[in-house]
Amino acid sequence: MSAATADSPDHIRRELRVLNIYRVFQALAYSTLALSSLAFEWMPLREPWVARASALAYLLFALIVLVRSLRDRHPRTRSISIALSIDVVAAFLAAVAIPAAHTGIAAMLVINVGAAALLLTPRVAGFVTALATLMMIAQALFTLQTGDTSPMLLEAGLFGVAYFATAALCYTLGSQMRASEALAEQRGTDLANLAQVNDLIIRRMRTGVLLVDDANHIHQINESAWLLLGNPGIDQRDLGTVAPELSRRLYHWRTSHELDTSAVALAEGVPEVVPRFTRLSAHDDSHVLIFLDDTSLVSQRAEQLTLTTLGRLSASIAHEIRNPLAAIRYSAQLLAESEGLNAADQRMVEIINNHCGRVNEIIENILQLSRRERSRPESLDLNHWTTRFIDEYKESNDLGKDSLRALLYPRPVEALADPQHLQQVVWNLVQNALHYGRMPNEPARVMVVARLATDHGPPLLEVTDRGPGIPPKVAAQIFEPFFTTHEYGTGLGLYLAKQMCEANQASLEYVPVAGGGSCFRITLTAPARAPSGTEG
Repeated sequence: MSAATADSPDHIRRELRVLNIYRVFQALAYSTLALSSLAFEWMPLREPWVARASALAYLLFALIVLVRSLRDRHPRTRSISIALSIDVVAAFLAAVAIPAAHTGIAAMLVINVGAAALLLTPRVAGFVTALATLMMIAQALFTLQTGDTSPMLLEAGLFGVAYFATAALCYTLGSQMRASEALAEQRGTDLANLAQVNDLIIRRMRTGVLLVDDANHIHQINESAWLLLGNPGIDQRDLGTVAPELSRRLYHWRTSHELDTSAVALAEGVPEVVPRFTRLSAHDDSHVLIFLDDTSLVSQRAEQLTLTTLGRLSASIAHEIRNPLAAIRYSAQLLAESEGLNAADQRMVEIINNHCGRVNEIIENILQLSRRERSRPESLDLNHWTTRFIDEYKESNDLGKDSLRALLYPRPVEALADPQHLQQVVWNLVQNALHYGRMPNEPARVMVVARLATDHGPPLLEVTDRGPGIPPKVAAQIFEPFFTTHEYGTGLGLYLAKQMCEANQASLEYVPVAGGGSCFRITLTAPARAPSGTEG
């Protein structure tokens, strides 16, 4: 495809404009030769009316093409090739009508041939070059037939060779130019994309970033820095006004090159930060980059690292406790089989077995927490999942007089979760509801509800009961590890359930039920949907 298309770069349009201006001067030269006194003295005209009519028509055409090129930002290959063909025909008519100037006219045509090779495809440019060569040969033959021996076929042939050599050279230069243009455009696009990515990274960094000049004027600020400075107004760009303490520390660092690493809150109600300063470049003392490290994030990372280390330590301790615990339980079982035990000793053995079972359950929960597999979320229809869960639970457990049923949403409820993790969480919640969610001397009534928070809200899965509920003081601690109100409880069931929910980008919370009862609500994530109208 030619460079001169609907998506022509600026330099192609500039070159085409230069060609159109040259065409006007070319037409003026033809008109001057045909209309001035030179035509009657030094350069007699063979066909005066042909020379004058063709020169004036060509001048009008050149002016029209020039005006259109100044307005048209999308030149077409077809219009350019037609204009260059008309240039060749006009040169042929001028050379025939003004025989004494045919050499100069043929030489002027070299520019048009070179422009064709630069602006058009090789096939079209070759056509224009061949047409120019044939026209010059035809002009030589016409002159020989009239008896004038000045224009010779040899001269026309040499001009043809010059035309083709010029076309080849210009095409080579044009190809290199277009390749360089494409490479430069690609590099520009890559740099623009890289700049956009860098800007996005800086804007979304958890660390606050500011660019300040030597006049304390803030040039750039990312979202985190804006929040850590207390959400100042957009027009507030003076660092001394926005954050006086930060401005003071910057001045101290500029003058003494000493950094104050103590934490400070730069506004009311925002976390404390530790400012760091660095020059924008080694030779630029006027601009300084300021980094604001949120100390709460550092504390969270330290806490996560501590919890991870403690989790590994707990798992190691649990493994070490398992063997002596198994020996104690086995010995207690052997002791219980002894015939010489009285009632008091039998009670002691029973207590040992009960507490061994409780410790073993705690160990199992700790090991389950330490070796928990990474979640593999899938798209689930909570209506269908809840129905299947209720059937499986009833098959595995004898409910007796207790009731367990599902309440489904009128339309599908799509959610994203690991089915195995969700099964463990809801199984634990249902067991707790059946054991503790009952009024005295009454059967438990438990319901698993699948619904949406609103018509377009997140999907919810709720386990409700009609029991006595949970007191507010107790409800505030039920998700903490090892907190339990039951004599033989481990206090890890709800903690594990909450951890599994968070691993699936979900949340677990306790919601009191009006009129009595409890509700444990799991707020899940809806699957991402492609925007409407997006082509696959």
